Amino acid sequence: MLSTFVLQITQTGQIVADTASRALDQMNGEPTEISMSFLDLAMKGGWILAILAVMSVIAVYIFIERFLAINKASKEEKNFMNNIRDFIHDGRIDSALVLCKSNDSPISRMIHKGISRIGKPLNDINAAIENVGKLEVSRLEKNIATLATISGAGPMLGFLGTVIGMIKAFYDMSMAGNNIDIALLSTGIYQAMVTTVAGLIVGIIAFICYNILVARVEKLVFILEARATEFMDVLYEPAKK
Repeated sequence: MLSTFVLQITQTGQIVADTASRALDQMNGEPTEISMSFLDLAMKGGWILAILAVMSVIAVYIFIERFLAINKASKEEKNFMNNIRDFIHDGRIDSALVLCKSNDSPISRMIHKGISRIGKPLNDINAAIENVGKLEVSRLEKNIATLATISGAGPMLGFLGTVIGMIKAFYDMSMAGNNIDIALLSTGIYQAMVTTVAGLIVGIIAFICYNILVARVEKLVFILEARATEFMDVLYEPAKK
């Protein structure tokens, strides 16, 4: 009886000693778990993650290029419309056309079309201005639809990777039989989780970028409509006198 009690104490002491030893190793900074770099995670994602990476690069490129283009198109000379009004009232149509050509902006091109149609019915002038405005907006919206497609396709592609990864994991389980090993299932599970996260990240970024660009285009459309109305008012003013 006494020997059994002594043996239990000895075993308990050994367990406590082993636990203390592991705790000291952790305090001393010795690694106790396997670390994985971002590149390792990317490799686990497979070909779907490569497609998502390409989509993210395209999305960032489209956003930067369109953002700069819309900003440039939104710039307007401070006294542009005032000078146009003065030139038209003074009958200096050629000077008004030269002023429009010197300004590289959708507003100046739209007004240039209207000035070049002076002398024709006002409805025809208004229609010509609207057509130019629509063409300018269409140019500014170039590739924005692609950004919207990426924002929707990214999460869907990530979910596809999740399904493929889980199918692979269950297939490995079925082939392993009773010898199931966690390491055997890790590849499929890694692919499932990594592609999900990557797809969501790409989709969220593309969605935010898309809405920013759409908001800026809508703001520019409002400015174009305001300037078109202002120009038509200038043409109506001489007729009222």
